[in-house]
Amino acid sequence: MLPVKVFATPVKQEINVSQHYDVAAVRRNFPATENVVYLDAGLQTPLSLQVKEGIERYLQEAFETAGPKRVWLNRVESTREKVAAFLGAAPHEIAFTKNTSESMNIAANALPLRAGDKVLMIEGDHPNNAYAFLNLQKKGVVIECIPMAEVVNADSFRPFIDERTRAISMSQVTFHAGHRFDVASVGSLCEQTSLYFVVDVMQGIGVVPIDAKAMKATFIGSGTHKGLLVPQGLGLLYWDSAKIELEPAYMAAASLANPPADFIARADNMALPPSASRFELGNFNIPAIHGLSAAIDLINGIGIEKIQSHCFDLGDYLIHHLDELRIGLVGPRERQHRAPHIYVVALPAGEWLEYFTECGIRVSPERDGIRVSLGMFTTTADIDRLIEAIRARNVPSTQARTALLSKLG
Repeated sequence: MLPVKVFATPVKQEINVSQHYDVAAVRRNFPATENVVYLDAGLQTPLSLQVKEGIERYLQEAFETAGPKRVWLNRVESTREKVAAFLGAAPHEIAFTKNTSESMNIAANALPLRAGDKVLMIEGDHPNNAYAFLNLQKKGVVIECIPMAEVVNADSFRPFIDERTRAISMSQVTFHAGHRFDVASVGSLCEQTSLYFVVDVMQGIGVVPIDAKAMKATFIGSGTHKGLLVPQGLGLLYWDSAKIELEPAYMAAASLANPPADFIARADNMALPPSASRFELGNFNIPAIHGLSAAIDLINGIGIEKIQSHCFDLGDYLIHHLDELRIGLVGPRERQHRAPHIYVVALPAGEWLEYFTECGIRVSPERDGIRVSLGMFTTTADIDRLIEAIRARNVPSTQARTALLSKLG
């Protein structure tokens, strides 16, 4: 084990963690937070009472009546409207998918790219964004990656754009270090240079406000099991409906403008609708959509800006205590460039992950350390427990260390 040096007389500094909403009340909606110090919202959030009730409503109706299908489909459209408002888009620009990976693959294959065309990405971005485009290399599409940096904006991409460049694809927030990139400036650059712009917002959605129109994105893809609080198996796709030339790589009856009432496929009935339903294949994940409707209501009831501010304040609190311990932060420190809720602590995951698990603290291993990811339910007490666990591992006295671990529960 590599020791973490703890200084006996750290620099004193007062950190004021503001209360933007009643966090204790919100926390009661997430019972798992009473059983574990949950600092892993960047992997998946615990199930909330509201989402559980939404899914149970579906299950009860399915159990008792075998399903009021028309009622369920109406709720799908109602949830589509909620998602659209949440992203600053129109309902007809929202499609439901299975996950982020499917959304990004739909986007990549809808772009009218030919052999020799170039797509720009960021080196080390999430693989489920990257592989969707790397797979196009077999068609002769060129994928070029710009360097990963603490700050990525329009100026980062500009030198790499040439006459062959057709698109840029990137994440809004990185999963491995909590960078928050300037996607708005990149979107403006794409608009100026007539490039398609594809954005993966999976790590930011539900915590970071998203305005699809201000982002000037062609496509925005995301899953829902992190900031949107829903179990795995549901994704979202925003499509700029002004880009009517973009068509799906696959089709089903549900993709058509006029699905055949007699369920007979005809070559003269292939017209696509002017909506994002052209990218759907039908048979929605209806229970998850019930859950998503409840989740958006919960988030809107608190306020996305307040959730973001709460997580920023907690991040400041965490960084302060890491500084006291002289432990590094892998990603950016400044609010302007960091995600409010994702922090990678420079502790070797192979040496610390199991220890944190033994202490009842849920975190994730990442490329260069331990990822601490916050949610609307996280408190300063959760951060304190993490810091106490780090201190406990470095207390030389076995008795003192045991006492601290006992305090951690």
